[in-house]
Amino acid sequence: MKSRFLILTGIVSLSGGLLLTGCAHTDYGGTSPYHPGPVAGKTVGNAVGVTAGNVAGFGVGAVEGTAAGMAAPFNPDYHMVRYWRTETTADGRTIQVPYDVMVDQYGRPVKMPAPTGNPKPPPAVTAPPPATTTTPAPAKGTSQ
Repeated sequence: MKSRFLILTGIVSLSGGLLLTGCAHTDYGGTSPYHPGPVAGKTVGNAVGVTAGNVAGFGVGAVEGTAAGMAAPFNPDYHMVRYWRTETTADGRTIQVPYDVMVDQYGRPVKMPAPTGNPKPPPAVTAPPPATTTTPAPAKGTSQ
């Protein structure tokens, strides 16, 4: 519970500090900066302007981030990586066959079939051990 309170306090402090910072200028126009009215007005105006600008920026950022997050699953762009496999035909020729793999934006294979119509790759199966005979081989020099 203490760590949650500390994290929340840190976030609130950081947010408050970021909310109250901003750009300001000290151009007082044609009035004297030594009179309290214009000085107070400029200070309050700067504070309100900075706060309103940061609130508006936060709102725009939140909306754009939400929109980008919601649009990501509907992105029709995809990236294909082509591998070439060597296969031997029935008549003994060796040929190169393309095999396409769809990858995500980080280059990791996507767990779905590629839109190019390639068949699913065959599963890796180990060959069974050779069959053994149950009758012993005849001894050398004897005939059957």
